[in-house]
Amino acid sequence: MYVVMNELHVPSERKAVLTERFSRSAENMSHVPGCIEFLFLDNENEDGKQVVFTKWESKKDYENWLESDAFKNAHKQKGNSEKQAAQTNELQAYTVAHQSS
Repeated sequence: MYVVMNELHVPSERKAVLTERFSRSAENMSHVPGCIEFLFLDNENEDGKQVVFTKWESKKDYENWLESDAFKNAHKQKGNSEKQAAQTNELQAYTVAHQSS
C-alpha cells in the first residue's frame, strides 16, 4: 500500500475556493483504479494549511494516476496564477509498513 499527502499552503481568502475544487475531486477519485481512499483535510491549528490525503493499492497505481488524462485535466489550471489557490505545497509519499483495521 502507498500513501501520498500533499500539504497545501493556502491564503485564508482562497481556502473556500480550494475546498470547492476538491469537493468535486472527491467523487472522481472513487473511480480511479487503485485509489483506496481520498481525503481533503483542513488543519485545525494552522489556518493556511490544507492536506490532500490519498491511499493507493500500490505506488504504480499512484504513478498511473499522475500520467492519466484525468489528472492532467484536473490540474491544467495550475499554471494560471489567477486561478491558483495554493501558494506552495509539500508532497510526502510513504510505503505502508504496518496497518491495523
